Amino acid sequence: MSNSPVRAQAKGAERVSAEGNSAVGERGVSKRAKAANRKPVDPAKPVGPAKSAEAAKPAKPTKPAKPESRLAMVRRARKINRELAEVFPYAHPELDFRNPFELLVATVLSAQTTDLRVNQTTPALFAKYPTPEDLAAAVPEEVEELIRPTGFFRAKTKSIMGLATALRDDFGGEVPGRLDDLVKLPGVGRKTAFVVLGNAFGVPGITVDTHFMRLVRRWKWTEQEDPVKIEAEIAEIFPKSEWTMLSHRVIFHGRRICHARKPACGACPITHLCPSYGEGETDPEKAKKLLKYEMGGFPGQRLDPPPGYPGRPAPPLGAGG
Repeated sequence: MSNSPVRAQAKGAERVSAEGNSAVGERGVSKRAKAANRKPVDPAKPVGPAKSAEAAKPAKPTKPAKPESRLAMVRRARKINRELAEVFPYAHPELDFRNPFELLVATVLSAQTTDLRVNQTTPALFAKYPTPEDLAAAVPEEVEELIRPTGFFRAKTKSIMGLATALRDDFGGEVPGRLDDLVKLPGVGRKTAFVVLGNAFGVPGITVDTHFMRLVRRWKWTEQEDPVKIEAEIAEIFPKSEWTMLSHRVIFHGRRICHARKPACGACPITHLCPSYGEGETDPEKAKKLLKYEMGGFPGQRLDPPPGYPGRPAPPLGAGG
């Protein structure tokens, strides 16, 4: 009997201890159980998540793009020409002229200046010297003053008076319609000769000016830099009947959209065919602000544009532009 209270107290203590272990020590037991179940670390294996190891593996190299075949390039080039014909159905030479002599002189004057400036200058020049005979007999200083706005006026005066003299003395006052004859005239190279042949005589020719050179290289039609070699390679891509209008379309596109420093890529109608897309502004709204002449809502370069031209005529000299 005397031991009953002691045994009861001991049982109570055991009950309290068990309750304490279940209420307070449950987390400790759980951690110990988890630790016991962990797999031992293999010192030979690197420590770290499996994904890190996978990410460290070098990526498989991507296959380089297959070079465009000659046939594919020709097809793409001809498609560009067809699409530009739809965009610029009114493409034309942007020099004002009424006859072969005026076109020849205007083309020589267009070196290192804009067609606009030439068009603003030639009305007074041709009013005073309408024929080769008249220009050949002119006073050089008076010619210089008339063509001063085109720049390099002394050298240009020498060229146009020289070619006028050659026309008078060697060709009966007429502009010849053969390439070999034209390139013998002072100040006349292949580019000038093809402008005259194509637009005054209907003889097909490729005009390789700065715009044409820039675009055909951007479009990967050629890698040549020499104008004569560019002319030869482009001539192999297109039928002869397309040469003159191809030149106008490419030059129109270069002057209005595909500029040298900041091409308006976001407003270009042939981006799907252009391997150089992205060299210029690709945002449509920003690109639209880069468009020139009739494409941007501005006057064109000719004071007397041909029928069908959708833009406004250029202003005369002294009236702006």
